[in-house]
Amino acid sequence: MSSPRGSAAPLAPAPTPGGEPPAPVGRFGALARWAQRRHWAALVLWVAVVAAITLGSTVAGSAYKNDFSLPGTDSQTATDLFTRHGSDRAGDSVEIVFADATGIRGAKDRVEPMLAEVRRLAGVAEVRSPFADASAVSGDGTIAYASVTLDGKTEEVPKEDVARIIDTAQGIADGHLRVEVGGEAARNAEDKAGPTAELAGIVAALVILVLLFGSLLAASLPLITALFAVGGAIGLIALASHVFTVADFTPPILMLVGLGVGVDYALLIFYRYRHELLAGAEPDEAGRKALDSAGRTVFFAGCTVIVALLGLVALGLGSLQGIALAVAVTVLITMAASLVLLPALLALFGRRIQRHVLEQRAKATLKSRTEGDRWRAMARAVQRRPLPTLLVGVLALLALSAPALGMRLGFADSGNDPAETTSRHAYDLLAEGFGPGFNGPLVVLVKGDAEAGRTVRAKLAATPGVAQAGPAAPSEDGALSTVFVYPTTSPQDEGTVDLVHRLRDTVAPPLEDATGAEILVGGATAASQDVSETLADRLPLFIAVVVGLSTLLLLLVFRSLWIPVKAAILNLLSITAALGVITLVFQHGWFGAQPGPVEAFVPALIFAIVFGLSMDYEVFLVSRVHEEWVRTGDHSLAVREGLASTGKVITAAAAIMMFVFGAFVLGDDRMLQQFGLGLAVAILLDAVVIRCLIVPAILHLLGTRAWWLPAWLARRLPEVSLERPGRG
Repeated sequence: MSSPRGSAAPLAPAPTPGGEPPAPVGRFGALARWAQRRHWAALVLWVAVVAAITLGSTVAGSAYKNDFSLPGTDSQTATDLFTRHGSDRAGDSVEIVFADATGIRGAKDRVEPMLAEVRRLAGVAEVRSPFADASAVSGDGTIAYASVTLDGKTEEVPKEDVARIIDTAQGIADGHLRVEVGGEAARNAEDKAGPTAELAGIVAALVILVLLFGSLLAASLPLITALFAVGGAIGLIALASHVFTVADFTPPILMLVGLGVGVDYALLIFYRYRHELLAGAEPDEAGRKALDSAGRTVFFAGCTVIVALLGLVALGLGSLQGIALAVAVTVLITMAASLVLLPALLALFGRRIQRHVLEQRAKATLKSRTEGDRWRAMARAVQRRPLPTLLVGVLALLALSAPALGMRLGFADSGNDPAETTSRHAYDLLAEGFGPGFNGPLVVLVKGDAEAGRTVRAKLAATPGVAQAGPAAPSEDGALSTVFVYPTTSPQDEGTVDLVHRLRDTVAPPLEDATGAEILVGGATAASQDVSETLADRLPLFIAVVVGLSTLLLLLVFRSLWIPVKAAILNLLSITAALGVITLVFQHGWFGAQPGPVEAFVPALIFAIVFGLSMDYEVFLVSRVHEEWVRTGDHSLAVREGLASTGKVITAAAAIMMFVFGAFVLGDDRMLQQFGLGLAVAILLDAVVIRCLIVPAILHLLGTRAWWLPAWLARRLPEVSLERPGRG
């Protein structure tokens, strides 16, 4: 595959000479033509659909709910048996924790009336006073807790009802008596920060776009496209939550991904549109050409993200499936907005944008500047020393990836909450008064007679790593006994993980043989561990499938063996480097972060999203290099021109996504902090280290071999191209 050599070419193909038939228009160009001719209809249709979805979701509300069930695990089997045999409590509970250095019993005359008032509140099924249960008071008598059983599960009880419990309890606090409220329901009821992260991301995106294009109008079009798409997606998912299981932490993830991806896709198309205007095309023609090239890239990248996200559904986890489907729908809508809504906006404002673009070029010409000169200079510097550049870049990514080898998956609890929250204060007081394992008891289920329950309880109490084992409580039908086991370590400590394995693998089997009972280790702590370990076990297969499919798509697009192999390896490196940074910051506590495990869902979601976005940049850069190589036959020149024509927009798009994603690090939600940091770091490394340094170095070292494909394979592969024939 070659073409005659020629001199350095302009950044975009020259306009079609007069009298020569225009280049063929592909499906995406035809889509752009439809949106241009019916731009008012397209705009009104988008506004009407988004307004209808928003109105419908406002009226219907949402029904978000978390589902961490995992059939086949001990913890899930235990939960199912609890429900079947009447051992499940009516609802979840919160703990009202009291602390008084002079002794809790001296505050009884204030605590009891308050608990009586709590009993009368909406959402409360039962209240157990610490003065009716000696085990609810610490050994030194300074810390105690009251258990408030709710009349439903956490997600079923209105947050306003739980907030009233918190306010009523804390109403008796004074200089001597501290009152804090803990539990999952209390965590959810505390005031959450407003959408400051989203607003910060939007402002940052607008500033970067204005600096890139020098025009508020030009800068606003990609942002408007993304906001329309995100608004529609969030309303649609809120409606879908009534039918499907969608986790309650999904909306901010949709906003995070939708804004970043939406601006990214629209920006790549708009930048190519601007490129065609500079090459002399009229606005309508520039729109069709932009969609026929960059639009294809966006479609390919969007499909890659969607395929990767749908692969998460196969992991079999309820909440993760809901998140994956919701984000996939969001990406689909943002892709559709970039391919339909943006061309309609360009048709409406095309002449004004054209005037501004040509004025900018005239000013640059007066200053003797050519667009892309700095990127050409960078490419030349890389081409002079390709091997050292490659080695330094790869070694840096490997160094950042190394901590990910020790990454521990889990779920945040109240111990990871901000220090000023009442749920965190309650967690710390309970750990101080009753031991670190009190906040995450293991629930051991004994399916057998009462004697078997007592035997198991005695053995559990003597097991290393167990601080205390409660009495064996029989179920309503007498078929089960439940033993609460309190570890000597906190819920997220590795010692607790080891204890769960020890109980299941070493302690339970001999006891089952001796008593004839079935023993299951469950509870929230064990369930979190089961989900984390299942995700870790299934993740390699998921990664292999996504990488394999993406590599095959790149093989079809570029008809090259080395381009897809290079892309897969480098994309994996950027993702593992991002996970390494997350491990350092959140697992090891760098930069003041609360040490703890990495949220179990984060690696899978980051992989699915970043792999697709990385493919976006890969296709955008390499397709431009390929266009120049086919046109000029000069591989070194093609690499320089490819970087010169894409480096600015890739860096700008990456900067926008870094700010959008990075803004979530400033919030209080630990999972969103990890998610935002991981995406921001991965995009930074991909756009700067990989696309600007490593890829040009590899392409230079490979030379024309970069486009090599065995003849036997070339004959069997179908023709798939991102470039329209007759261009340039």
